[in-house]
Amino acid sequence: MVRYDATREKNMINRFDGTTVLISGGAGGQGAAHMRAFLREGANVVIGDIADDRGAALVQDEPRAEYVHLDVRSDDDWAAAVQVAEDRFGPLGVLVNNAGVPSPAALIEHGKVEDWRRILDVNLTGQYLGIRAAVPSLRRNGGGSIVNIASMAADTGIAFLSPYVASKWGVRGLTQTAALELGRDNIRVNAVHPGVIRTPFITEAVTPDEPPVSEIFSPDALAITRIAEPEEISNMVLFLASSDAAFATGSDFVVDGGLLLGPAVPREA
Repeated sequence: MVRYDATREKNMINRFDGTTVLISGGAGGQGAAHMRAFLREGANVVIGDIADDRGAALVQDEPRAEYVHLDVRSDDDWAAAVQVAEDRFGPLGVLVNNAGVPSPAALIEHGKVEDWRRILDVNLTGQYLGIRAAVPSLRRNGGGSIVNIASMAADTGIAFLSPYVASKWGVRGLTQTAALELGRDNIRVNAVHPGVIRTPFITEAVTPDEPPVSEIFSPDALAITRIAEPEEISNMVLFLASSDAAFATGSDFVVDGGLLLGPAVPREA
């Protein structure tokens, strides 16, 4: 199995010198990878999360990073996060709507309504509120980029995971609508659809009575026969946030190793 080689990232240019970046869910595995990637390319980064101790520790030795408590379901928390970013580094150039939670596995008829509401509130309404809060700052910046983190679950149905799938399909529609509304403000809006990534999202169990995804998922049938590393998703986020993607908006960028394509042709065939 060929593993992803992150050493090449050391040679990347600084595409984000002086840019203010706000990342929700920034204290987690994927959000922390996004933070490190933007810092490597010269950005000033504010990460928001509800894991205050972990978030504060992440930025402790980073002079161009700041942590703020951010429950993405809260208008007030979003407003405060944007204010902290502007006060410390200036108007936003990039928003990464990264915060999300998984679904417990359950048939629709057996699922809990409170799980449905919580997952939609975080995964979908949280991104809606993030866009609302960030847009005035992005306008003050003269434009910028919003990158919404969706999922390959936004492209297909997945049995037992109806709240998660519904939330990520919603992110697709939100992304396209925001792109139409904000294009004339020089604000681009795109979505990244990750597959199975090596983060606590899949390596830790959602509930005590079900195994983590990493124990039951096999990449052997995929075109790329491995689980992705967080940095590979961050690379796509960086691309979409940068001027390299200046003509891309309202689009979905799938990074799933070919999972949605179905089984690949075996080498012996």
